Amino acid sequence: MKKVGFIYDDIYLKHDWPEHPENKNRLISILEHVEKSGIKKALIDVKPRRAKVEEVALNHDPAYIQEIHDFCKSGGGYLDPDTYATPDTYDVALYAVGGVLEGIDRILSGELDRAFCAVRPPGHHAEYAKAMGFCIFNNVAIGAHYLRKIKGVNKVFIIDFDAHHGNGTQKSFYEDDTVFYFSTHEYPFYPGTGSEDERGAGKGYGYTYNVPMSAGAGDDEYIPVYEKLLPELMNRFSPDFVLVSAGYDLHRDDPLTYLNVSNEGVRQIVRNIIKTSDELNAPVLFALEGGYNLKALGECVVITLEEMLR
Repeated sequence: MKKVGFIYDDIYLKHDWPEHPENKNRLISILEHVEKSGIKKALIDVKPRRAKVEEVALNHDPAYIQEIHDFCKSGGGYLDPDTYATPDTYDVALYAVGGVLEGIDRILSGELDRAFCAVRPPGHHAEYAKAMGFCIFNNVAIGAHYLRKIKGVNKVFIIDFDAHHGNGTQKSFYEDDTVFYFSTHEYPFYPGTGSEDERGAGKGYGYTYNVPMSAGAGDDEYIPVYEKLLPELMNRFSPDFVLVSAGYDLHRDDPLTYLNVSNEGVRQIVRNIIKTSDELNAPVLFALEGGYNLKALGECVVITLEEMLR
């Protein structure tokens, strides 16, 4: 059995706006499902650390980081029509980034084989100087920069199966040939990016790969992509580390999206990601993004952890 870290802290519950779909009940449901499933005893509990400002600045404008700090400390509110911040959000967001960085550190030290970061707020929409789509800091993009610039890892492959395209992550590495960004997502849909024509630019051309999915797409459309196309791209790129933006709003029961992936479809997606990563000897870390049906979210995270332990 693999050494799988489950990275979580109650601080993630402090970023909360009860009537908003991205609220603390998402993590409470995950914790309940993990406990009920009996899988918890097989996991290694890991506490996140608080990311340093200079670590967040690997991907974000220092002035923007300060702006988020000041906005939260002055009481918070809405940063855009979708994205809220509370007085606690700045600190929580630093711990969300720190959860991913702690997972990376533990994997690189050999303490863990794989990690699942049950963190929030999510991150993949956050741009260099802009909060959007429920996201404050881009946890996975910061993780990729940290691997490259601080830890000296040569090549990072990012897989994003959230129902929404990770515009922020794509933008961070659009001209970079050391970080490959791969996304399956509903299209056309929020945030409007992610067409198959978006392939990168300059030396990064060919290192962005989008697979737009029509509304109603389900297991029949998704599974072949993760069984055939993704392994081909990963083998060609030969990454040293794999980061996954794990958004479970692709599930057929999600209230915010129009995709039709089943629990078994999620299992096949995760299984193929792990299988290909293992074949390439590239460790894999999953970080939570979307997923707004509480039951489906909890079940899918348990499925992911079961596959990670195999």
